[in-house]
Amino acid sequence: MVLLIAFILVNSYAYSQVDKVDFAIKNLMLKNKIIGLQLAVVKNNKIIKTNSYGLSNIQDNIKVDNETLFPISSMTKVFTGVAIMQLVESGKLNLEEPISKYLDSLPMTWQNIKIKQIATHISGIPDVFDNEGNLMTENNEISLKKVKELPIEFNSGEEFRYNQTNYLLLGKIIEKISGKTFEKYISENQFEKVKMINSAKTGLTDYYDIVNHSVKGYSYFRTGKLTNIYEPIPISLRPAAGISSTATEIAKWIIALQNYKLINEENLKILWEPITLNDGKTAGMNNFLNGYSLGFNMVLRDKNPIIGSMGGVRSAFFIYPKNNVSVVILTNLQGSHPENFIEEIANLYITEK
Repeated sequence: MVLLIAFILVNSYAYSQVDKVDFAIKNLMLKNKIIGLQLAVVKNNKIIKTNSYGLSNIQDNIKVDNETLFPISSMTKVFTGVAIMQLVESGKLNLEEPISKYLDSLPMTWQNIKIKQIATHISGIPDVFDNEGNLMTENNEISLKKVKELPIEFNSGEEFRYNQTNYLLLGKIIEKISGKTFEKYISENQFEKVKMINSAKTGLTDYYDIVNHSVKGYSYFRTGKLTNIYEPIPISLRPAAGISSTATEIAKWIIALQNYKLINEENLKILWEPITLNDGKTAGMNNFLNGYSLGFNMVLRDKNPIIGSMGGVRSAFFIYPKNNVSVVILTNLQGSHPENFIEEIANLYITEK
C-alpha cells in the first residue's frame, strides 16, 4: 500500500509538471496571438519534454505535430557559426585571418576585415537589406554587387550592427574551403551527425519552395490583421536564414553541441566567447541580449547567463549552461517574439528541486 501511494504521488507530480508547462504555453499563445507552436525542453543533456500546440495552417485547419517543419530563419546562423568552428578545428581556417584570403573582388575597405568580425557583426560591412528590412534585390549577384558599391558603415570592431551580408560572406568562405555547397556541408557535418532526419531531407529552403509537412507563416505586421507572410531568401543568404527544422531536432543539435559531438570542448568555449569591441566593451542586440558570439545571442549576467538564438521574430532557443537546461520554442507567427517569454517556461525547470 505504501509503495502504491508513493507511485501515485510521484506520477501525480510528474503529470502536474507537464500540465503546468502546457498550461503556461497555452496562456502565452493566447496572450501573444500565436497560431501554432512547437516546444522541446532539454535537461541534463536529455530531452524531457516535447509537445505541439495550435494550427500549422489556418486555411485548412491542420494541427501542428512534433514532425511539423518550421523555418527557423536567423537561427540558421548558429549552424553557420558551428561550421566555421569545425573548419577551425580541422586546421583549414583561422578566425583572425582577413576575409580577402578566401574571397576575391572585394572592395579595398573590406580587404582586412577578419572572419571573426563578420561572424560577430562588428565588420562595418553594409547590409543587403535596406532600412525598412527589404532586400535590395532577390538576385544573389546583383545584391552583392550593390552592397560592394556602398561605403563602409564604420571601422571594423568599433560597433555591433547585426546584418545579413556578414553571413552571406561566411557561406561563401565555407564553400570555398570545403569545396561543397553550404547546404551539403551543413547536411553532412551537422544534420547527419545529429540525425536531424527531417532537416536533412528538407535542405535549405525559402518562401517559394514547397516543403512537405511544414507550417504556413502568419503576421499582424502588415495591416494589424492576420495575414500570410512573404519571405524570399536568395540562395546566397541561406547561411543566414535557410534551415527548416523541428523543436525536437533543434534540441538534439543542442545536446550534440554540448556533448562535443560537433566540435571539441576548447572550440565550444571559443564559439561561445562573447565578442568585445575595440574599446573592450561587449555588445549585443539590446539591453537584455547584451552579448554576441559566433552566431549566438547571449545574456551576460552572473545568475543564469543565457546562450541562445532567435529567428524571424518568431522562434528561439535559450541554453542555461549553469543549470544544464535548454528550451526551444518554434512558432509560425512573425512578431511573436518568443525570446521575450521563453524564460517563463525555462524557470519551470530551473526552479525544480
